[in-house]
Amino acid sequence: MLEFMEGSHAVAEIVKRCRPQVIAAYPITPQTHIVEDLAQMVANCEIDAEYITVESEFSALSACLGASAAGSRVYSATTSQGLALMFEVCFNAAGMRQPIVMTIANRSLGAPLSIWNDQQDSISLRDSGWLQFYAEDNQETADLHMIAYKVCEDHDILLPAFVCFDGFILTHTFEPVALPTQEEVDAYLPAFNPYQRLDAANPLSLGMYATPEYYMEFRYEVDRAMQRAKQAFVKAGREFGEQFDRDYSALVEGYRLEDADTALVAMGSICGTAKDAIDEMREHGRKVGLLKIRTYRPFPAPEIADALKGVSTVAVLDKNISLGNGGAVGTEVKAALYGSGISVYDYIIALGGRDVRKRDIAAVVDLAEKGKGDIFYGLRTEVL
Repeated sequence: MLEFMEGSHAVAEIVKRCRPQVIAAYPITPQTHIVEDLAQMVANCEIDAEYITVESEFSALSACLGASAAGSRVYSATTSQGLALMFEVCFNAAGMRQPIVMTIANRSLGAPLSIWNDQQDSISLRDSGWLQFYAEDNQETADLHMIAYKVCEDHDILLPAFVCFDGFILTHTFEPVALPTQEEVDAYLPAFNPYQRLDAANPLSLGMYATPEYYMEFRYEVDRAMQRAKQAFVKAGREFGEQFDRDYSALVEGYRLEDADTALVAMGSICGTAKDAIDEMREHGRKVGLLKIRTYRPFPAPEIADALKGVSTVAVLDKNISLGNGGAVGTEVKAALYGSGISVYDYIIALGGRDVRKRDIAAVVDLAEKGKGDIFYGLRTEVL
């Protein structure tokens, strides 16, 4: 049954149904509503979980890391500067192979201070060893949390995951969302079965000191697990579709790509605006399509190359900037399409929450088809 609710509330409700045993989070805009709801649920005994009140985001993820190592299913949420404060613990969580799920309400990083949306925060941790899933709308956001737990806790994977959705644009927007019942979630997501746990009766050590003779092999194992996560995601997404009639088995998803000459590539809520813009351009005879990236880590390079093999021009919409090198997504799409003969142009867009309208999407397509790319779109040169 569809319920009309705020995106943050939908996340809290689906997390509750995933039965986390330990929740630790520190409130920060625009993530606050998620953890407020979960704290209230714990206080009302709606979740059989321990909610740990902490003094910072660093402490929040540290508490989750310890609880996960002790054998609990855990959850946290953060954004922007909060995620930056977790930087050290993010690398530790992946290196210690703990299947933590954390919601990222994507928000710009300072300075200057901004509470509005772009994807710089999670993109900045693309090399930390966390899986990264990006949602277009609040239905996909809720569903990806169930899939994330299933993939993370697979004993062939054992990596933490970000479920990313755009701050304010989705977190504070009310949309119809179909939330499964507790019984349906239980049927899809089994109880947590830790691969190993800290136990005084059977001592082991995690995250120990590694000399040069051993460190590289640990990083190699994380990389191999990240690659295996592709098939784990496909399997979990297909099983989700079989149970709930919403198939997420594709790492990338095309929209009107079948006969497209020009393709947009994007992640997150901007894909909805792009689809509307594409529909209008199609009405005027322009063969434009969209490729939505759902899993940024592991990066689906072969899937991107296959999906875009019929187009001549690609325009990547990057809501981030790898300073000194362009957009992070654009850089990787160019690598995926290297040698294909396809012209790939990158557009840094919507940083700090700057609005993107259908006419802006159409303007980007115009620029790409004229061979003008690798620019900050909409830059206000008069204030420079």
